[in-house]
Amino acid sequence: MPIVYNVPSRGAKLMTLRRISKSSPRILPNVTLLRKNLRFHSLNRTFVAIIDNETMSLQYRLTTTIIEDLTMELRPEQMAGPEQSEIRATVLPAEWARQSGVQLTWPHEKTDWAPILKEVTECYIRMALEISLRERLIIVTPEPDKVSALLRERLPQRALTNITLCEAPTNDTWARDHGFISLQTSMGHILLDFQFNGWGEKFPAELDDEICRRMMEQHMLNGQYENHLDFVLEGGSIESDGKGTILTTSQCLLAPHRNQPLTQAEIEERLKRYLRAERVLWLDHGYLAGDDTDSHIDTLARLCPNDTIAYVQCTDTQDEHYEELRLMEEQLQTFRTLDNRPYRLIPLPMASAVYEGQGVGSREQGAGGREQGGMRLPATYANFLVINGAVLMPTYRDAARDEQARRQLQLAFPKHEIVSIDCRVLIEQHGSLHCCTMQFPQGSFAQNKNT
Repeated sequence: MPIVYNVPSRGAKLMTLRRISKSSPRILPNVTLLRKNLRFHSLNRTFVAIIDNETMSLQYRLTTTIIEDLTMELRPEQMAGPEQSEIRATVLPAEWARQSGVQLTWPHEKTDWAPILKEVTECYIRMALEISLRERLIIVTPEPDKVSALLRERLPQRALTNITLCEAPTNDTWARDHGFISLQTSMGHILLDFQFNGWGEKFPAELDDEICRRMMEQHMLNGQYENHLDFVLEGGSIESDGKGTILTTSQCLLAPHRNQPLTQAEIEERLKRYLRAERVLWLDHGYLAGDDTDSHIDTLARLCPNDTIAYVQCTDTQDEHYEELRLMEEQLQTFRTLDNRPYRLIPLPMASAVYEGQGVGSREQGAGGREQGGMRLPATYANFLVINGAVLMPTYRDAARDEQARRQLQLAFPKHEIVSIDCRVLIEQHGSLHCCTMQFPQGSFAQNKNT
């Protein structure tokens, strides 16, 4: 069993390792001598310190501008050679990193979807199809037999072979916020289980808060379970670039009934420690009318490859969002990468106004619902999902803006196929495509148990 230590990089702390057994040193390729009796080898983010034949212990100073926390594992060589100290980066992968698959939590009659269950099920079938044609899919549902029969009727066999059902009672369907947040290391995965309390106790969530444990009980995932149920954190509230930067919003993480009485500084310290991050970028502006999440980052601004941020831009000075989104844009322009360069910013169009009362069958947007007193719904093109080889982009039955958003997302993801999915029905419950899904890094799904 390996002995594992957490080694904080900041502050250049010292740590001493006592040698357990003697063995002859072995020279690795690309070895650099850092100090007497210590050689250091780097390959694919794995760092190996070699203790030479005469040394009974070593001290080293470790610094980095990328990772706040590194993990060190002390283990003897299996074959002839020196004892090794392996220091491996632990990161929250970027969404565009290679994935094992995605989780969906399926709608049913006991959820708020009941009045429009037929319509929302069609949207979920489309999401399930596009995901399972490209990677694996876990569907959480209290009705596995019913969902399995539906999928066998509607999906091709090559998609079905990628689908696994997990039986669990559920309050709702927002997998982004009740699903695991998964870290990746060179040795495997760490599955972080945070408390989900219905976006600050706005809605019942006691069943959804148990889904992660039920997935572990049913052996759906590979990885080390890490319990953080004393801290409220929703997947939609954070973005990661896979290099140590977390992007979030102060309006959400400091909202009532989440983690009070912790201060912003205390919450940031926990985020960095739990997510093994180097830093947190806080957006202080931006919101969407009708949003229940207190401004999740995945509705406003998204980290993309090559130090890019795709964000919602409002150019209509008469729109209620104009001033806040203008201030958000200005703040994004001040952000810098870890190597102190400005981010490449790609604006996404503000979705046309959609109001309650228009009906999910309506093909028209605009003020019709507003005249009936309906609330504006939080339609946003920022709520896309990145999967292997594709970006699933929500559309809202506005051909011109849907196409404009597609073109802009293609700039952010030039090597991905942009796949449009009609998500007009999803915003009826104040969410969209990304909110319904949670991705898992490559290698984190257990053996397939298909439908």
